[in-house]
Amino acid sequence: MDSNANRPWFKLIATGTVTAILYTLLFAFEKDVMASFTRTDGLYPLLPVVAAFAFSLAHGAFTGYFWDALGVKARPKVQERSDGADAL
Repeated sequence: MDSNANRPWFKLIATGTVTAILYTLLFAFEKDVMASFTRTDGLYPLLPVVAAFAFSLAHGAFTGYFWDALGVKARPKVQERSDGADAL
């Protein structure tokens, strides 16, 4: 069985592209973003929160797929014994 078959290459590329586009747009329209994000009227104060959530979601997904594509997995948590052996 090919170990590369189970790796999320398409998802890695897709989320990486979305992340790159978000950062490109942020830096390309820096002045417009700053003008909108620093307004205090209406719902404008929510824009930084929404933007942070979008960046976090896209970048977090990309990072997760990146480690999956490399084959890095978390070590499984060891279950503690609950037979009361440590009780006095």
